[in-house]
Amino acid sequence: MSLFIKNAAFIATMDGDRELRNQDILIEGPAIQAIGPDLVPPPGAEVVDASNYWVFPGLVNTHHHLYQVLTRCIGEIQEAELFPWLKFLYPIWAGLTRDSVYAAAQVGLGELLKSGCTTASDHHYVFPRGQSQLIDAEIQAAVELGIRFHPCRGSMSLGEKDGGLPPDSVIQTEEEILVDSQRLIKKYHDASSYSMCQIALAPCSPFSVTRSLLEQSVELARRHGVRCHTHVAETRDENQFCLEQVGMRPLTYMEDVGWLGKDVWFAHGIHFTDAELDKLAATGTGIAHCPASNQKLSSGTAKIPQMLQRGVAVGLAVDGSASNDGSNMLAEMKEALLTAKLTWGIDSLSARDVLSMATRGSAALLGRDDIGILAQGKAADLFMVRADSLDYAGCSDPITALVTAGSSETVDITVVNGRIVVQDGRLVNLEERELARRGNSAAQELLKKAGIA
Repeated sequence: MSLFIKNAAFIATMDGDRELRNQDILIEGPAIQAIGPDLVPPPGAEVVDASNYWVFPGLVNTHHHLYQVLTRCIGEIQEAELFPWLKFLYPIWAGLTRDSVYAAAQVGLGELLKSGCTTASDHHYVFPRGQSQLIDAEIQAAVELGIRFHPCRGSMSLGEKDGGLPPDSVIQTEEEILVDSQRLIKKYHDASSYSMCQIALAPCSPFSVTRSLLEQSVELARRHGVRCHTHVAETRDENQFCLEQVGMRPLTYMEDVGWLGKDVWFAHGIHFTDAELDKLAATGTGIAHCPASNQKLSSGTAKIPQMLQRGVAVGLAVDGSASNDGSNMLAEMKEALLTAKLTWGIDSLSARDVLSMATRGSAALLGRDDIGILAQGKAADLFMVRADSLDYAGCSDPITALVTAGSSETVDITVVNGRIVVQDGRLVNLEERELARRGNSAAQELLKKAGIA
């Protein structure tokens, strides 16, 4: 199968500082074969006239909670910070089933594709008693939609009765967690180039799992060559909790249990000291930046410019839909840029810095060198927006326009692994109204179980 993108008005390759105009992209199978002027499409190739399009590498979302699609915009919990917010929502999430997780994943991953995201990492850590194969349901949704997927097998083992935050009804034993982690790695993890599914192990947070589970999870991950992920330093409450429970700040605790290194990335990373930023840089430990969620929950502002100056690996993420109310990477880029300018100064972050963070920066967090840039031999993951749309009228710089000016936040074309999965702003492989109907039905059922709807 060949795809030929002809005479693109602009191509942001993110391969160094290469920005091209009026050039072609030849795609064969899952990979880019060539980029240049006046290329010749092979016989039978699907040709896209891109003379009025800007082309960008597919965006890479490094942290999400897809199940939270079903609890978006609940009015009663809009003015709460993280810990009380979780306390309110955990009893609702205790009603999750395989079918509801599947419906949520279809909606959330569909939203991501429509915002130019071609690779998504999801952190699912809520496993109500009696429910199984929830990660499998998410993987099924990803396959059907055609998105590249990095599901994180999350876990919680420290419930309320043992001093943890989550209710005991949504935690699992260490044995249950580790056995299922091994099963998922064996069944789904594909480490090859252009892989469409890679597993990571992801205990929820320092305040919801035991020390033993953290240690066993990272040992299991490294034995199988998969990555590790968790929340760290998201709120001041978390810092205080760790000091009270283990006598250490969160990052010191994670170092103590072996959780620093190039195969580890943390979500949020807001409340780090300068010395801790130096530690992240020295160890190669990455950070998934979640600006919209950080603002909505009033968690704080991550020191992203300072991280980048030190060489900390930083990617971009939308976080859970209930703390963002959307799964939109274009919107997240704008949030990242404006938050930095407001907090750290007008020249602290540029539109190109943010696009780099959302593409090759995010790809590095996931351990991928085959995505995040447009170049010969790299995965054919990209998206296209119309340069002549009303959103971008009057915009002279396509990258700045993408990050700051677009209002529809829906791209025109998304390509994953050489296949068009969004065309004219609509999903190709699944019918959007049916996904929305299924998501609404699952959300209403979940709220009804909790006595809210």
